[in-house]
Amino acid sequence: MPKSKVRKKTDYTINPASRTPVKVKTGPSSTIYVAIMLGLMILGLAWLIVFYLVATPSALGADGKALHWMNQLGPWNFLIGFSLMVAGLLMTMRWR
Repeated sequence: MPKSKVRKKTDYTINPASRTPVKVKTGPSSTIYVAIMLGLMILGLAWLIVFYLVATPSALGADGKALHWMNQLGPWNFLIGFSLMVAGLLMTMRWR
């Protein structure tokens, strides 16, 4: 029986230029960046707490008139509060 030909496969070689580590010249985040990041998260949480406790009519005796402008926003308060918190959380991805 005749012997079959052995085909040479080309090995996959990785480009050495793409494997070279690149040194990033960035230092730690400034304290202002961290303060804004934490401030946005706390402000969003505070917005939602104030909306629930003061601006909405509830059984606790609040009639919603203390912050009538916040009461008029209605469900938009959730968007405002959660968007502030999400903006702070997105800032954590660039925090060093």
